[in-house]
Amino acid sequence: MSANLSQHVFCAEQVRTHEPAAAAQSGVAMYTLMERAGKGVFDQTIKHFPKAQNYVVLVGVGNNAGDGYIVAKLAKQAGKQVIVIAAAPDKPLTGDALTAQKAWLAAGGDITAFHQQIIDNADIIIDGLLGTGINSGVRAPFVELIEAANNSAAPIVAIDLPSGINADTGAVQGVAIEADVTVTFVGIKQGLVTGAGRACAGIGEFDDLSISDAFTQLATPTAKLISYQTSQGLGKRNNNSHKGSHGKLLCVGGNKGTAGAIRLTGEAALRSGAGMVKVYTHLESVLAVSIGRPELMVTATDLTSALEWASCVAIGPGLGQDTWSTTTFETVMQYCCAHNKPLVIDADALNLIAQSSSVNSLKNAVITPHPGEAARLLSCSVSDVEANRYHSAAQLTQNYGTCCVLKGAGSIITNSTNTWVCTDGNPALAVGGSGDVLTGIIAALIGQGLTTEHAACYGVTLHAKAGDIAAQRDGEKGMLPSDLFAIIRQLINGK
Repeated sequence: MSANLSQHVFCAEQVRTHEPAAAAQSGVAMYTLMERAGKGVFDQTIKHFPKAQNYVVLVGVGNNAGDGYIVAKLAKQAGKQVIVIAAAPDKPLTGDALTAQKAWLAAGGDITAFHQQIIDNADIIIDGLLGTGINSGVRAPFVELIEAANNSAAPIVAIDLPSGINADTGAVQGVAIEADVTVTFVGIKQGLVTGAGRACAGIGEFDDLSISDAFTQLATPTAKLISYQTSQGLGKRNNNSHKGSHGKLLCVGGNKGTAGAIRLTGEAALRSGAGMVKVYTHLESVLAVSIGRPELMVTATDLTSALEWASCVAIGPGLGQDTWSTTTFETVMQYCCAHNKPLVIDADALNLIAQSSSVNSLKNAVITPHPGEAARLLSCSVSDVEANRYHSAAQLTQNYGTCCVLKGAGSIITNSTNTWVCTDGNPALAVGGSGDVLTGIIAALIGQGLTTEHAACYGVTLHAKAGDIAAQRDGEKGMLPSDLFAIIRQLINGK
């Protein structure tokens, strides 16, 4: 296993179980580890908010509180104005947290009860309220403190993870700190990198507290973090290659009135390097798909011949769910399953799978549901999917025997043995047509020889990174999925 802990995530229980043993093997006392954690948080606070002078440190009753007291002491020693607000000032601390509290008091600090005005006057808020053990709804008095911090104009730095976030699922346990920066320790908690957990964490900073060598020998990661920077792309093209060498992709979709969806898929595939792209679409959509993009071959007849021609098939964008859609869907699925032809399945094709009892094994395929489509496939609610995105993605892979991309903040890619989480991406991608572009990218990559898993991982990071570049250039609001095409072409060529 790679010793680079910054590229892996773990369950909270793994960190709780193995942290003491890793510290012992490294010759480090647990209180020294707490001091390192507190220093790591203070250092990151200075890095991100160097001008902040009035610190408010919120502490609970566990080890996070101990980290908070150490941050408070370091800030005070650095000449900052520091107020510590204890959620439960009458509840005594124990162990290392008590030692840290005593060190704060010995340094001349004191402990204050909650007053709104203190929060209002803060330049920076340090969240040391709740740790990784929370798995039920946040209760008073923590709710009041969390809401006050979120309503404050001051930025928030969370210790280990934002209070109120489930460390394993990323779900909000009723209410959660909305941090600007989260400093997490020893092993990155898997709930920090997807769904609401990713949104609440803000900028993620990781500190292994100098026990990484021992920890990596003890704990097996639950997932690997991937980005465009860390993904392996396409190799250099052979000098004597031709258009047929780089995949013959068939894109199926574009019912009456939804031609734009399959057009986006087809053009995304071309910009991702596919050698030849054919679109099978509704007769009334032929002109809308082909106009302005003559490189797309477009047909509304003889679907079987098109399937025989293709080396990979993408189905779903704009497909609809009427008679034409159902007939087209069944023809494609039967042919591809019978001939083991690689498939990328999205949008209405996923909804038709959810309605079908005959589709249960898609071994040479990638499915790319958003949470709504995942909910239909799993016969549950969207909130059930988002409550545990890791479990939902794994369930989809298990149910359909396929590689799954569960889209959203921190898209999750799973197959039968591995899980990956994409760290690229931003809300600019939350626009109709964005998923259609992703479908075209992944299908084009399969057509150029990548495995379904490799194409899914590289395709997701490529798409997300393109969204980041577009948002950085022009802002998160108002981005069109077609804005990504030129950027995708640059990225896929390593520029």
